[in-house]
Amino acid sequence: MDLERSRIVVAGASGLIGSALVRSLTADGHEVVRLVRHAPRSADEVRWDPENGRVDAAGLDGCDAVVNLAGAGVGDRRWTDAYKTRIRSSRVHGTTALAEAVAAMERPPRVFVNGSAIGYYGETGDRAVDESAPAGEGFLPALCVEWEAAAAPAREAGVRTVFTRTGLVVSSGGGAWGRLFPLFRAGLGGRLGDGSQYWSFVALHDEVAAIRHLLDREDLSGPFNLTAPHPLTNRQITAAMGRVLRRPTPFPVPAAVLRAALGEMAGDVLGSARVLPARLEESGFRFAFPEIDGAIRAAL
Repeated sequence: MDLERSRIVVAGASGLIGSALVRSLTADGHEVVRLVRHAPRSADEVRWDPENGRVDAAGLDGCDAVVNLAGAGVGDRRWTDAYKTRIRSSRVHGTTALAEAVAAMERPPRVFVNGSAIGYYGETGDRAVDESAPAGEGFLPALCVEWEAAAAPAREAGVRTVFTRTGLVVSSGGGAWGRLFPLFRAGLGGRLGDGSQYWSFVALHDEVAAIRHLLDREDLSGPFNLTAPHPLTNRQITAAMGRVLRRPTPFPVPAAVLRAALGEMAGDVLGSARVLPARLEESGFRFAFPEIDGAIRAAL
C-alpha cells in the first residue's frame, strides 16, 4: 500500500503476531483499528464475535486493508473434542464473517490478509515442500483448508486475498517458543522425541516484516509460507538453543511421555514439517534472521 497513512483493520490484535504487527504499523503512522470481543473502549476498537460469525461491518468502512490473525491457540491446551471445535470455529466462522463483510462493502479494502499455518502440509518427513504442495491429512491440514476456503467471499468480490501460512514463531513473548525459553534458560531443555522431526521456524521480526511486505505488494495474492529459508530438525534447534543461551540440554522428552501429556496434539509436536518460503523469496523478500541462532538472539 503506497498511501502515506493507511487505515488497517486487525483481528487478533492482542495475540503474539497481531500485537507486534500493530506496534509496527502504528510506529510508521498508519491508523490501526482493532477488532475486539468486548464492548469498544476507544475509537480504534470495533466489536466482533468470531465464534458466532458476527462483525460490526460499519467499523470496517474506509479501511485500506484487513488482516485476520484471530483464532484460539492450537497449543494452548489438550485437544479435546470441545477444544478442537473451538479452534475450528474461532478461525473458520471468524474468517467467513470478515470475508462476507468485506465483500459487502461499497468500497472494499484493497487487500485481505488471512492467517493460516504450515499445518496445511501435515507430515512431510524429510521432504521439503513449498506452496505448490497439496494439503496433508489430519486435523490441522483439514482445518487450514477450511480456514483458507472461508475467505472465498472476499476473493470472489475482487479483493486481493493473501494467506500467510506461518511456521513456529521464535519469540520469548508467547506461542510455542515462549514456553521453550524458560525451560532452556533453566537448563531443562532437550530434544522432543528422537529430535529428527523438522521444525520450520520464523523470527517474529521477519513474520511482521513479511506480512507488511504482502500488504504493500499489489501484485501478490494466494498462499505464502512465512518460514525462514533453512528449516532444521528439533535436534539441531535444541543444540542452537543451548548454544545461544549457554545452557546444557540434557533432558530429552520421550515420545511416549509427550503422547501421554498432550494427547492428539503430540502428533503435531513430533511431526515433521520441512517447509520452504519459495513464493516469499521469489517476490523479493529478504529475511533479517534466516538462521536459527540469529532468530533466537533476536527473541532475547
